[in-house]
Amino acid sequence: MRARSAAARASMAERHAGPVLAGYLTQVWAVADAELCKLRHDPWELLTRAVQPILWLTLFGQVMAHARGIETGRVGYLDFLAPGILAQSVLFVAIFYGISIIWERDLGVLHRYMVSPAPRSALVLGKALSSGARGLSQAIVIYGCALAMHIELSLRIVDALLAALFVLLGSALFATFSLVVATIVKTRERFMGIGQVLTMPIFFASNAIYPLELMPHWLQPVALANPLSYAVDGLRAVMLRAGDSTFGIAHDLAVLAAATAVAVAIASRTLPRMTE
Repeated sequence: MRARSAAARASMAERHAGPVLAGYLTQVWAVADAELCKLRHDPWELLTRAVQPILWLTLFGQVMAHARGIETGRVGYLDFLAPGILAQSVLFVAIFYGISIIWERDLGVLHRYMVSPAPRSALVLGKALSSGARGLSQAIVIYGCALAMHIELSLRIVDALLAALFVLLGSALFATFSLVVATIVKTRERFMGIGQVLTMPIFFASNAIYPLELMPHWLQPVALANPLSYAVDGLRAVMLRAGDSTFGIAHDLAVLAAATAVAVAIASRTLPRMTE
């Protein structure tokens, strides 16, 4: 009898798990769709954000490629740089995402979210997903620019899908980290200042524009602890026709996924502070 009762409870739990998961995903998508509506009403944001990575590739990349001072192995410097610029673009878009939650608090939108029955993690993941959509738009721009510059990109479907996955994870991680920062500082002025302080160290303490081997010994452990290094490493392996990974694609994905999960958990716990 006990075995039958346990089996019945397990069967009932399985039947309930599907609708619960579907409802949770619906809540995540509702938050993401609300954010994407802003983008649909202001598509110029995508164009203005595309300027910076194009300048990095066409100006900085061309100059450094002619300098020939950085050893990049089997690929030329422009090829080496393109995945790093995509990761940089994802970082720069996502790291200021927390300011949206401050605006929503000031407008009263966040209070309506907080009194809804939706889990806090659904709100955080919805924000992260919408940031990922912006990151994918940047990826399209950079892929187009790289092709125009005759950079040797891999155009295999599986590589493009893996690149999209790295972009989504990187965007989600840094957008969620940005939300955590916003829940601490709580004001737009402080957030903008801290965002400016964070972006450059995260970018330059990574392998985005030079290999880890060229860094000073004291900086290499910092780069290895920097999640952006793993996003760049994975993108470099899947974007380039002759690209390879220093750490391994599976390892890169695991690090980004684990860091994102931790950031989502922290943001979900600290988000209620925004309305205090």
